Amino acid sequence: MKEYTKYRILETIPGLLIWSTFILSIVLSFIKPLWVIYFILIFSIYWLIKIFYLAPYMIYTFYKYKSIERVDWLAKSKAIEKFNSIYHLIVIPTFGEPLEVLRTTFDGLKNLNFPQEKMIVVLGGEEKEKQAFLERAEIIKKEYGDIFHHFMITVHPRDIPGELAGKGSNGRWIGKKAQEYIDQQNIPYEDVIVSNFDSDTMAHTEYFGYLTYKYITSNNPTRQSYQPVPLFNNNIWESPFFIRVASYGTTFWMMSEQVRPERLFTFSSHSMSFRALVDVDFWQADIVSEDSRIFVQCFLEYNGDYKTVPLYLPVSMDAVSGKNWWEAAKAVYKQQRRWAYGAESIPFMMYNFRKAPIPFWKKFKHIFNQLEGMWSWATAPILITILGRLPMWVAGDEIQSTIVFQNAPYVLQWLLSLGMVGLILSAILSTSLLPKRPKAESKHKYLVMILQWVFLPVTMVLFGSFPATDAQTRLMFGKYLGFNVTKKIRKNKS
Repeated sequence: MKEYTKYRILETIPGLLIWSTFILSIVLSFIKPLWVIYFILIFSIYWLIKIFYLAPYMIYTFYKYKSIERVDWLAKSKAIEKFNSIYHLIVIPTFGEPLEVLRTTFDGLKNLNFPQEKMIVVLGGEEKEKQAFLERAEIIKKEYGDIFHHFMITVHPRDIPGELAGKGSNGRWIGKKAQEYIDQQNIPYEDVIVSNFDSDTMAHTEYFGYLTYKYITSNNPTRQSYQPVPLFNNNIWESPFFIRVASYGTTFWMMSEQVRPERLFTFSSHSMSFRALVDVDFWQADIVSEDSRIFVQCFLEYNGDYKTVPLYLPVSMDAVSGKNWWEAAKAVYKQQRRWAYGAESIPFMMYNFRKAPIPFWKKFKHIFNQLEGMWSWATAPILITILGRLPMWVAGDEIQSTIVFQNAPYVLQWLLSLGMVGLILSAILSTSLLPKRPKAESKHKYLVMILQWVFLPVTMVLFGSFPATDAQTRLMFGKYLGFNVTKKIRKNKS
């Protein structure tokens, strides 16, 4: 069998698991409805246990965030001699971002509690919009360039063979150009911490001090990635309710993962050693999910001796938006689909783990966690809210007379009522994580921010199950997804 065929078979596994679950649930609802009722009850109990299991992790992460942000991490870092030799490379790939978005990003860098003279910042654009990008980039350079140790502007050429246009290929080009400068300055790769940021990423004021401290106090800092808590808060007040719920859902999932670093992959904006980045030859340029793939690249490069370290401080980005609700709905769907397309790393791991000298339990753990996570993302909301009711609608008189059938609706209702604990916790945490209310927004908006969580079940189906199923179905059939750039739209100015 050809290697390409082997890989294609592996690419079908996530999608096959999803569709097997859906098809079996529907078919068995007609021929063995009691089996499906038992399955749904067990599955609902499993998810209830999962909610109660993950809730303390979310609360702990929030507690850590609030305690860690009060520390002057720059002062703690400066007390260590190694601090003097450390530089930060900040990679900012862009495509079509408005000038006001870039300005808020650079305002964030300017206002950090960290010396900007230790930062090498690279703003990268695409040749496809070269002229417009260079005009914006020159304005940014004029307004902010002098505050950094070094500021670079790069333009990623279009139509490079083997590349997929997107953040990964642009970031790879930026990284290569930055390497040329770092080599010219004779800066050791081990002394450079690289942060791959989205164009709208605003780091917490203590982020780089905290990151530096974690790096220089680690026994093996080059064998670690550093993952902050992703918030989508920059424009959260002006976003439609369903976008806020979907965005916070991602944040809460990452908060629960922070306390379980053995499961933690890199996601969205994150940091790592430039040494490791060079060793794996930078981000892959032919994939959609370069943010999670870079962890797998390093894990393979170092034969399993690589991990992701949680950083309990947040980086804030824009929630997706649009000119109207319909455009916003399409935008959040495409964003969730792109994130779910991270399932492309599952066949990559299965294929490359075969001969890698990595302990079996480490291989199994990462494959299982990713496979179960992607399967649950696509199936759980639909199973609980829709397919779980099907056998009760189609069962015959004989089945309807059984004790299990008659009590199943009450048990499910009871389980869903207990699951309200998750809704209440989500409402409390989301309100606590909100940025300052813009003057243009009424104080009554706080009430809306709480009540929006009653739409969580619908949001989980429309902007969770559907895009996740879409992404993994495309992978299954080889209809590979391109990189969809999230539009950045700002309305409130204060």
